[in-house]
Formats: sequence, structure tokens, C-alpha cells
Amino acid sequence: MIDRRAAPAYTLNSTMPTPYDMRCPVARSLDIIGERWTILILRDLLVGGPCRFQDFENSLSGISPNTLSARLKRLEEYGVVERRFYEQHPPRAEYALTDKGRELGPVLKTLLDWGRKHTIAPAAASGDL
Repeated sequence: MIDRRAAPAYTLNSTMPTPYDMRCPVARSLDIIGERWTILILRDLLVGGPCRFQDFENSLSGISPNTLSARLKRLEEYGVVERRFYEQHPPRAEYALTDKGRELGPVLKTLLDWGRKHTIAPAAASGDL
């Protein structure tokens, strides 16, 4: 049985209390991957492999560079993605999933299946991903 009592908890690198009980593994997982845009970043990496910052900006219409940078840093901090430099001057990096990140593949596949079954795509949209 899940303990649903709301006890203030703290994330690893934050002094800000979270509004949910961090003893729950689902809550801890969402603390890492539950922010807006994060699942779509993971989707891009799972479907397309390593991506550059500009690749994400092109794919994720509407995400601000600051938000994208913050999401990538958080995923890197928790070992879900790794940043690899491919050019030194100026420094340029690409992002790739770690083994831990690739373990989220079945989770995203389940979200894809659920979305196909329970949501309706806008008329102008085509494709699933």
C-alpha cells in the first residue's frame, strides 16, 4: 500500500521542499523526469540517438533555451544523459542516454501506447513521434 501522507521532503541538490512524499519511488522518479519537456527530450534521444542542443530546439518547438539547458543539466546530474564534447573551439556538445536513461525506453513506449489508445491527435498533426 502506498503511503500518501504529505510530508515535506528535499531533493538531493535542493533546499526547496517538494509538495509530495519522497519516500514513494514514483514521486522520486517524477522529481527527475516529471517536469515539462523532460519526457520529450528523452523521447528524442530514444528515437534519434545522440542530439545536439540545436537538434532539441528544432524538435521541441516552444522550449526556451534556458529551460532546455536546465532540463538537460538535471538529466545529466542524475545520470540519465551524458554530455559528450565533439569540438573543442568553440566547445560543442551532444547529449546521449546512459544505460540508466535507456532503461526508460519501456516507460516511454507505454506512454506512447496509452496516448494512441486514449487521446486524439490534433487534425493538423501527423505521426506519433
